[in-house]
Amino acid sequence: MAPMSSRIRRLSFWSIVVGLAVLALKFSAWWLTGSVALFSDAMESIVNVVASLAAWYAIRVSHMPADENHPFGHHKAEYLSAVLEGVLVVVAALLILREAALAFFSLHAIEAPAAGLIVNAAASVGNGAWALVLMRAGRAARSPALIADARHLWADVATSAGVIAGLILALATGWLWLDPLMAIIVAVNILWHGWHMVRSSVQGLMDVAVEAKDVAEIERIIAENSGGALEFHDLKTREAGPVRFIEFHLVVPSEMTVERSHEICDRIEHAIVEAMPGTRAVIHVEPAHKAKHG
Repeated sequence: MAPMSSRIRRLSFWSIVVGLAVLALKFSAWWLTGSVALFSDAMESIVNVVASLAAWYAIRVSHMPADENHPFGHHKAEYLSAVLEGVLVVVAALLILREAALAFFSLHAIEAPAAGLIVNAAASVGNGAWALVLMRAGRAARSPALIADARHLWADVATSAGVIAGLILALATGWLWLDPLMAIIVAVNILWHGWHMVRSSVQGLMDVAVEAKDVAEIERIIAENSGGALEFHDLKTREAGPVRFIEFHLVVPSEMTVERSHEICDRIEHAIVEAMPGTRAVIHVEPAHKAKHG
């Protein structure tokens, strides 16, 4: 777990560096062209940098060991970072909508279009490559902050592609109103993406259960490693960042010793953690008359 935690922290730091580089490129593209659509793209990159800073701090907090005030750890800090990122995305979208609306009343020709589009495209390629790295690492480590960052970057790449295509069309047709129109489309897409990020992160803060396929796997592991027990029931699960918490009742014969029932519990816990690293199990042992399934 330690090497993975160290890698996640390093990636979150380098996200800040990559975000600053992309921000510089996109603002250069806007400065070269004066395009409000490219300006909207650059505005989203500001959000990327702020969000990366928040994710870096949240990841550091989430990997702090449990203490007296936080006996279950600090894992939910990553969800708070993802919620903040979603809110920032929404704010950026509203600012872009304002700029686009004003631009409709002051249409102007796009300057140095080729240079600006090339610079913006280069920034988008870098964003896409880094998003791929973050998504793979985030899924492997079950890091909500990294996954949220990667999804935001993917959305940024998609909107950049749309902006570039729209500007090429505007230059080819001479329809200058396509520039602010593309900015509005970008803003609406960002709003939708921001809402999705906030919604999924709030689910994590609300102790959402693990996925159905993981629940089925947990049930299989318990059944295969509970030899000597009579049954298990009332399985409950929840997720907190990279950690899964599960609890259930294990029914054993009434004459079974505490030591023997403890051995069964240890065997089950070991099998679960081996199959699903980062899982913490709480098992409530009950006598035979507590059985629910005969």
